[in-house]
Amino acid sequence: MLSALPDPAYQQWDGLLEELDMPLGQVLYESGGKPSHVYFPVTSIVSLLYVLENGASAELAVVGNEGIVGVSLFMGGNSTPNQAVVQSAGRGFRLRAGVLMEAFEQGGPLMHLLLRYMQALVTQMAQTAVCNRHHSVDQQLCRWLLLRLDRLATNEVEATQGMIASMLGVRREGVTEAALALQKTGLIRYARGLITVLDRPALERRSCECYEVVKTEYDRLLPDKPAT
Repeated sequence: MLSALPDPAYQQWDGLLEELDMPLGQVLYESGGKPSHVYFPVTSIVSLLYVLENGASAELAVVGNEGIVGVSLFMGGNSTPNQAVVQSAGRGFRLRAGVLMEAFEQGGPLMHLLLRYMQALVTQMAQTAVCNRHHSVDQQLCRWLLLRLDRLATNEVEATQGMIASMLGVRREGVTEAALALQKTGLIRYARGLITVLDRPALERRSCECYEVVKTEYDRLLPDKPAT
């Protein structure tokens, strides 16, 4: 996302972007809170979660270096409807919310880039809801892993079965069965909370169409080079 920013915006933010560590489990936003900053993950991954009154949660979307955390601010909201939690530790940048809003309200390439990202994010959220309703835990796990591989510079994903179950909104036993099935067919190796993807093409074939729908939309909407 940062590399795709128009040059004027990036130059305007020079010195205002604050680089920071984003440790595993760090809560960036609580549901209903008013964010003071937006975040640009670089090597980290952030999960957007909906948390129920009883404490149960489910993942709505995942954000990595392709995106920004805090889109509700420039969509007209003063608070976030979901919780944002660092799900893969790494580094990123943050920017004061007021600075982003000022730049967004000026319109132009920056506004269009952020709106295109919002469309891609909405697609991911909608496809996640469809996937969780209609596809098997096995297929959901494949999609979940692939979305993370797209945002990591490695073929390894740190995750416990309990965490995955919470993200997918399914029983832990279902995740255990799905992970064992993938391991038996040689697609992954899973040990001590570390999933190593051994055969990504096969993982993509085993996944449902939801992953491809999301990936295609992100590739279509988000440029690899700065906007002009």
